[in-house]
Amino acid sequence: MKSRKTFLAAGVIAVSLIIGGCNSKQASSGPFVPKENVSWVVTSKPGGGSDIYTRMISDIMVSEKMLDQTILVTNKTDGGGEIGRNEVANTKGKKADYTLLTFNSGDLMPMVQNTANRSKNFRILAIMAVDKQLIFKGEKTKYQDFSQAIEAAKNGKKVVIGGSKGDDIATYEAMLAEIGLTQNQMSYITYDSTGDAITAILGGHIEFVISKPAAASEYVEAGSLIPVLALAEERYTGNLADAPTLSEIGDYKNVEIPVWRGVAAPAAMSDAAAAYWSDLLGKVAQTDKWNTDYLEKNKLVADYKDMAEAGEYVTKYEADFMAANGIK
Repeated sequence: MKSRKTFLAAGVIAVSLIIGGCNSKQASSGPFVPKENVSWVVTSKPGGGSDIYTRMISDIMVSEKMLDQTILVTNKTDGGGEIGRNEVANTKGKKADYTLLTFNSGDLMPMVQNTANRSKNFRILAIMAVDKQLIFKGEKTKYQDFSQAIEAAKNGKKVVIGGSKGDDIATYEAMLAEIGLTQNQMSYITYDSTGDAITAILGGHIEFVISKPAAASEYVEAGSLIPVLALAEERYTGNLADAPTLSEIGDYKNVEIPVWRGVAAPAAMSDAAAAYWSDLLGKVAQTDKWNTDYLEKNKLVADYKDMAEAGEYVTKYEADFMAANGIK
């Protein structure tokens, strides 16, 4: 009898293990539900457009009770942000499901120019909006408007513009080509973030700064920055409406290089986690806070793309950019 009871008990345990194993497998292949804190990497300094964008999204996720876990935003700017992007690209295992990266066209441009990383090293979870730039002068800028600065540069006086990397540089170069100036005549200083460039112009170290509306907004309100040129096809509205487009200040075509703002993750992120985060970002894009407090306030264009559409878009954008710049 003892032997028979032992055999039956062993059988019950074996069945329990088999059932438990099946349930465990089913659970692992089911929907992703975050149970740990989330690490969100931003490869620019606090106060810049990317940082404001990231903290707005994370705040909405928490304040709208979409997410119970804490989001830890970390600014990693070493190597122009390449070290932070590389860390995310190489994140493996369970941690990959809890790692997000702010990823914009301005991040992609220098990445493919200076490193071996490509968009395929990440999972593109969503594109949230499209941003554009303006040129601002400071209180210490000696030029009344930007047309005066163009004439000064043509007459041999060096004019200095500051800004961030990537799309800011690309916009500056496109503008120079259109107005017929060289980089020696109107030079550009690259800062780690737009926030650093704004600090420089407030201190009188540069004459103009390229910035998106979000990073410059509080300084415009305070009167410390004055918008003098809209790098767009048409003027902005609100407190940026006084800035003319390029075609309004001379015989030029308007110049704009739209900046898509997205969210990425490590390539090793699971399918279930990627679907979860893409869906959550889509819910953020539908909130009043996102559309009013962020997009409308900072003059961005709403352009949510889910994981599938965003992935295709970024892949094509990257291929076109590499082809145009002779990158293989």
